[in-house]
Order: sequence, then structure tokens, then C-alpha cells
Amino acid sequence: MSIRRREFLKQSALGVGGVLMGAQLVRAEAAPQKFVEPFELVPLGRTGLKFSRVTMGTGSHAYMRQSNTTREGRPAFQKLLRDAYERGIRTFDLADLYGSHTYLPPAMDGVPREKYNLISKIWWSDGGLPEDDRPPADVVVARFLRELKTDYIDLLLLHCVMAADWPGQLRWQMDILSKLKAQGKIRALGVSCHSIAALEAAAAEPWVESVHARINPYGMSMDGSPLNVVPVLKKIHAAGKGVVGMKLIGEGRLRNDDLSRDTSVKFVLGLGCVDVLNVGFERVEEIDDFTARVRKVPAAA
Repeated sequence: MSIRRREFLKQSALGVGGVLMGAQLVRAEAAPQKFVEPFELVPLGRTGLKFSRVTMGTGSHAYMRQSNTTREGRPAFQKLLRDAYERGIRTFDLADLYGSHTYLPPAMDGVPREKYNLISKIWWSDGGLPEDDRPPADVVVARFLRELKTDYIDLLLLHCVMAADWPGQLRWQMDILSKLKAQGKIRALGVSCHSIAALEAAAAEPWVESVHARINPYGMSMDGSPLNVVPVLKKIHAAGKGVVGMKLIGEGRLRNDDLSRDTSVKFVLGLGCVDVLNVGFERVEEIDDFTARVRKVPAAA
């Protein structure tokens, strides 16, 4: 009798184990691989802002308030901006240097302001703009707000800092921008960097809440090799600052290289320290192509 009982318990245990294993297999099979969503709203560091993972840049080969997109004319550029929004992009990267401010409001006609984010940048150094005068930041931002037909800018940057001591050089402008943020005219502050020394300074500067940095696996149009740049980006991210990646397509040089574009997107997303991908799309087909490549990258567990 005891032998039969032991055999019954053994068979029962095997049966239960089989059921549990089968349930685990069903769960495993039912959980599909997740991939990165290009239009997901993601936190920008600790700013409290959420930007679309893919951001539309407007400064391809920009200078003197012109860029490749503005040179196409108002109807074409404004349609491109609206097409980007309709596809799911919710963050637009503008700048005084690009001359792209006044194109955005007509493109967003009928869209509530809270439905999209604006980034802009102050060009503070010599050259680059038609006029020589470089007014204080409050004068410049007041003009930006008029051009953008908005009460606030989500992220305002000091454009293209290069020197290691840029925080000392630009402290007077930074102080003005801090006051504008306190008034609600700016939601977050930062810099776009164009040297490894400037990146290091941005990592250590408490005023900086977000950094635009050039990053791809090939070192194209970057501040150094990825071996040098990536550790600084990780330091910036670890400090709670947002990181916006630029030049993923090598300033357009990878436009016709499918493998390199895939490699670059996968590389940057895999770093774990780049919040947002900022790309200067010039045609709607480029938006579709890039976002399709983002969707091929497995999401982090």
C-alpha cells in the first residue's frame, strides 16, 4: 500500500512540475521581444521634461539664419515640420543660427502648445549671424518668444560652447537665463558642446540641466573618438543631466549607407546614456527611414 502511495505522489509531483514548466513556456512564448519606440516620450535627465525619443533637428549645414531646410522655402519646410508632428515627433530643435523659428508656428497651426516641445539656442560668439551685436540673453529670448509665438521655451541652450572655461566666460548670460527660467519663460537650461573640454565642463557645471553632444560609433563630426566621448556622456548622464545625441548620421555622410546607419542607431541607443536622438531630417522619407531603424533595436530589459 505504501509503495502505491509513494508512486502516486511521485507521479503527481511530475505532473505538477510538467504543468508549471508548461505554463512557464507558454508565458515565455507569449512575451514578444520589445523594440525601441522612436516616438515614445522619454525623460530628459532630471529636468522634469519628456521629449519624443526622436527629435527633429532643423540645422543641417546652417549658417547666417539659413539651413538646408529653410533654403527649400516656407511651404516645403512647414509641410515637413507638420508631417514630422503627424508621424509622432513631439520635439523640435531650433536655433537663431538656423533661422528656423518663424517656420514653426504656421506649421503647428491648430496644435495646442502643450502637445509639442521647443528647443532653441542662443548664438553668443562672433560670426554666424548677419549682425555683429550680441545682446544680453533677456533681449534675445524676448525675440525668440515673439518669433515662436509662445510664452515659453522648453529647453534653451547656449549654442556651440568650446572652451574649457566657458562657464566663466558666459556666467553673466547664464545668470540672466536663470532669472528667465524662474519667470517661467524657460523650462530647462543647457549647452551644445563642440569640444571634449566643453563636455567635461558641462558635466561638472551645476547650471547645466541638459547637453547636446555629437555621438556616433565612427567619430564623424565629433569632439573626439567614441572611446573619449562616451565616458564623458556617461558622467553627464550620471549627474542627472539630459543628453541629446547629435550627428548620428555623421552630419549626413551616412545618408546612403544602410549598414552604417543601422550600426550607429544601435550603438547610440545601446549606450544607456543618451536620452534623445536629434536628427536634421530634410525629407519626410528620411524620418520614416530613421524611425524604422530605431524600431529594429531591442529595448533594454
